[in-house]
Amino acid sequence: MTASPLSSPAPLGRACAHEPACPAADASDHEAAIPVAVHPEQGWSLLCNGVVLFEDTGELLPDGRVIGPRRPTDAPPVQAPAAGGLPAGGAALLVR
Repeated sequence: MTASPLSSPAPLGRACAHEPACPAADASDHEAAIPVAVHPEQGWSLLCNGVVLFEDTGELLPDGRVIGPRRPTDAPPVQAPAAGGLPAGGAALLVR
């Protein structure tokens, strides 16, 4: 299956042709660039600035650097309640 571009990417080595211009691949907001090829069945999109975004939030930059996925599952686990059902260090709620 071939990609169906959503818009025409700028030629290699040239600035973005979109107005306003897409952020460069090395900019902190590079993910805001316009998608030029989208393959949801394969889990990736190509942005105008040459960045490949993956469904798992990982990225491949045009210079070959990889940015690993940033997922909520990467957060530290939530501490389980201590015996008795109270969080560790928690106080009991008195109900009258």
